[in-house]
Amino acid sequence: MSRLGAGIRFRTLLEDEVIEDTLRQHSFEAAEKWLQEVCWRRYWKGWLEAHPQVWRDWRRRIRSLRQTLPPVILARAEAVCAAGSGVACMDGIASELTRTGYLHNHARMWWASFWIHVEQLPWELGADFFYRHLLDADPASNTLSWRWVAGLQTPGKSYLVRLSNIEKYAPGYLEGKQAGSECLADGAVRASLLQPPAGLERRPPPLYPTFSAPSAARLGMWLHADDLHPESGPLAGLAPATIAGCISEHVYRTTYRLSQTRIDSLRTVLRDGLERAAAHYGCSSLVLDAEDPVEGLCAWANAHKLSEVVAFAPFVGPIDDMLPRVRHRFAAAGIRLTLLRRPSDEVAFSFATAGFFPFWQKMSRHLKLSCQS
Repeated sequence: MSRLGAGIRFRTLLEDEVIEDTLRQHSFEAAEKWLQEVCWRRYWKGWLEAHPQVWRDWRRRIRSLRQTLPPVILARAEAVCAAGSGVACMDGIASELTRTGYLHNHARMWWASFWIHVEQLPWELGADFFYRHLLDADPASNTLSWRWVAGLQTPGKSYLVRLSNIEKYAPGYLEGKQAGSECLADGAVRASLLQPPAGLERRPPPLYPTFSAPSAARLGMWLHADDLHPESGPLAGLAPATIAGCISEHVYRTTYRLSQTRIDSLRTVLRDGLERAAAHYGCSSLVLDAEDPVEGLCAWANAHKLSEVVAFAPFVGPIDDMLPRVRHRFAAAGIRLTLLRRPSDEVAFSFATAGFFPFWQKMSRHLKLSCQS
C-alpha cells in the first residue's frame, strides 16, 4: 500500500519520477509488477482520451438515474453508501471511505463488486459515491475501474467479490464484522449481466504540442488539478507574469456533490502547486474563488492584461468539459489559449489502444529502451 495515489493523481508527484527512481534502484524484472501499478492510471487516462463519450455518458446517466429510479432503489443506494447495507464488512469499507477519503485498491474492488453484483444497484451511482469521496478520485481511473468490475470495460469479464479473498488479504475488515458476510461466500456471488452501450468507438485523441515556443506575449499560466507540477516538463522554461488556479465550491457542491473533505483537499493541493510555481517562476500566484470558474479565469486574465494564457492540456473530465467555454471567452477578449502536453503522456497514450496488457507490452519496451539511453 504505497499511498501515492493522490500525489500521482494531481501530479504533485510525477509517474516519471516514480519510474525513474524505481529503475535507479531495481532491475526492470524485479520491479515490473510495481511499474505496472504506477502505469495503470496513465493507461486509463489514455484510453479515456480516445473514448471521451464514456465520461460524458456516465455524467448524464447519473443525472437521469437520480430522476427516474424508483424511490425504493434510491433509498437502498443511499443506505448502502451510508454504511447501512447490513453486511458489516462492506459497511466498514463505506465508513472508512467517507471518514478518511481513502481505500486500498482491493477494498475498492470488493465494495464495487458488492454494490453491482450483490446489491444489484446501478454501477454509475456507486462510481459517483467513490468520485465524491475519494481524495485521489480520477475521472478515468474511477469511471473505467467501475466499468471493469461491472463487466463492461472488458465484456464478459466481471470482478466478483469473494469472502476468502478478504480473509486472505485484509482480515481486519472482518474482525468483529461477520454479520451478513454469508452473502459474500465463495460461489454465492453471481455476475449481474449488464449490456454494454452501443456505439462505443475509439476516436483519435486530441493532439497537443509537447514543447513551448518562445513568446513575446504578456503571458499568464493557468494551473489546474490535472497537473500541478509546472516546474517540470514543457512549461518549466516559460516566464509568466502571473499564475492562477480556480476553485469553485459552488460547482463542486452542486454539479459534482463532492464531500467537504474532498473539496478541502482540492484546495490544499492547488495552493501547494501555486506556491511551488510562484517560487519557480518568481512571480505572483493566486487562487481564484469563483462561482463560475470560466468567468473567474477570464476576469483574472483581463485584470492582468494578458495576451496569452498557457496551461497543461486537461484530461477528459471536469476541467476538459470547461474548455469550449474557456476558449470562447478568451477568444472574445483577444486572449490566446495555449495548451501543452507532457511528451511522456503522448507516448503512453499512443499505446492505450486496447486492453492493459497490450498497452504494457509496448510501455515496458519503451521503459527498457529509456533505461538504456
